[in-house]
Parts: sequence; structure tokens; C-alpha cells
Amino acid sequence: MKYTPRQPDTNVNVTPTSPLKDFFVLSGGLLVITVAVYFLLGFAVDLIIPHISPETEKKMSVIFGNLAEKETAFPEKHRKLQALLDTIQQNCAKLPYDFKIHIKKADTINALAMPGGHIIVFTGLLDKVTSENELAYILGHEIGHYANRDHLRGLGRALVFMTISVALFGTDSSIGNMVGHGLNISEMSFSRRQEAKADEFGLEMLNCTYGHVGGATDFFSRISKEKDPSIFGHYFSSHPENQERIKHINLLIKNRNFKKEKLKAMF
Repeated sequence: MKYTPRQPDTNVNVTPTSPLKDFFVLSGGLLVITVAVYFLLGFAVDLIIPHISPETEKKMSVIFGNLAEKETAFPEKHRKLQALLDTIQQNCAKLPYDFKIHIKKADTINALAMPGGHIIVFTGLLDKVTSENELAYILGHEIGHYANRDHLRGLGRALVFMTISVALFGTDSSIGNMVGHGLNISEMSFSRRQEAKADEFGLEMLNCTYGHVGGATDFFSRISKEKDPSIFGHYFSSHPENQERIKHINLLIKNRNFKKEKLKAMF
């Protein structure tokens, strides 16, 4: 009798599902876990930030020595900008920081609040400002980030993301970039809330410094007409949509009965 082997009804060595489907399921699960860990660590950062003293923050600022290196190419602008910042700090803000201005040559319309009270202002922003009042509002906005400890929260979350990305995907990974893009989008509303609060603080600083809030929205109204928003950086990347931002500031001015008077010429 001839023997004919019979094939089994099932094969445990072959998955019944598509390998492509398995890939997407695993990738999706990894993405969900990554996002969950990111937000849990971000929440931990938010809990830790209020307990970091200005003295500890000053020690941390050594890490950013290259970014906060004193600029010597614009001595006169630096002197006047520092004097304006000192006036706002001493008369209005009175925060436990020894604020230092650093002017960096770059086309970016940007300013940065760095740990330890170092405020970096790019020449691209200075070229767009037309009055001292506008500049005072911008500096007041940056001081607002220190008052709310936003600069440390942003730094902490960035370090969390970089650590997770490198640990999971390595230093050069398209998957890491994809995850990072997704996390950046999810963080946009958080950043906008921070910026709205900093705008309110900046408005209070402007009113305290000059006795009125003339120039509070001039910078944003003028810049919104520019054709290349890609260089705007900090003031437009994660900030509220420009017209909504102007509307919000004007509503604050109305509700707080702030006055608008003549502007002081740019130095």
C-alpha cells in the first residue's frame, strides 16, 4: 500500500495574520507606550520645577555657557537693552534673578529665556522693533516665563524627549523623528497656555514701566503682515495664532482699564 502524507489542518509555525499588520500593531503599541512614558515623565518634571531654587538654576546655567556667552559686537545696544531690562526688573518684576541680556547676530525674530536669568535677543528681532515700548513688552514677556518657571518646564520636557528618543531609536532614526513630531503637536496647547500667561505678564510690566500699554500689540500687528513666517521662531512657532493673540491682549487692556499713550522712540 502506498503511503501518502497528509498535510496538517493548521500550521503553528506560520502566523494567520499579515506580517505587515503585525508590524503596524507593534509600532502602534510602541508609540502609545512612548507617548505615555513621555507624559508621565513630563508630569514629574512639572512637580519638580517649583522646588528648584534660583540658586540651583544658576548652577544649571553653566551648561548653557556657550549660548549665553556675552556678546561684544553690539556694546551700545547691549548697554541700553540691559538698562531697560534692569528698570523693568527693579521697578516692576522684582524676581529673584540677576537678569543678563545677550545679543546674538541672527535673522531669526526671536528671544529666549535661558536658565539662570540669561535672556538671549536675536538681532532679527531688534531690526523689527520700532519703539522702546514694544521692546519693553517683549522683555516683560520673557520675564513672565521666569515668573511662571516656563523656561525650566520646556527644558525638562525637551530633555525627557531626547532621552526617550535616543534610548529607543538611537541618535539618527526616522522613527524617532516621527515620534518627536507627534509629541511636538501634542504639546502645542501646553505651550500656547504658557505664552498667553507670559503675554499677560508682559502687559502688566509694560503698564508698570510707562504708566500705559501703548505699543503692546504693534509688534505683532506689523509682523503678521510679513510674508516669511518661517524665521519667526519663538514668537510664532508655538504661540497663539497672531490675530487671536492681538484680540486677547486688547481684551485684557479693556478689562483692566489700561491706557494707550505716546510711544517712546527706539534707542
